[in-house]
Amino acid sequence: MAKTANILARVEPEIKEQAEAIMSEIGVPASVVINMLYKQIIMTKSIPFSLSVSKRPVAFDELTAEELNTMLQKGFDEATAGKSRPADEVFAQLRQELL
Repeated sequence: MAKTANILARVEPEIKEQAEAIMSEIGVPASVVINMLYKQIIMTKSIPFSLSVSKRPVAFDELTAEELNTMLQKGFDEATAGKSRPADEVFAQLRQELL
């Protein structure tokens, strides 16, 4: 049995560059990361992270007039009921979620 096997995978150049920069910072070569991923797949008998289609936000121009009015009314009702948050707090949370 061979000690290693080769994997050939096509990756977008920018994705490869960004990922390899992070791996370099950590001090872990790509071959080790791939080996770790394969071992996790074997151990869990699954892909070790969630694979799902995220629900993208609906653009305003895709809403019917009724849907838009309902959404606006809900926002207005929440604001008048004191269920709102300061914009800087919301943007800080969004930044955290994007990192």
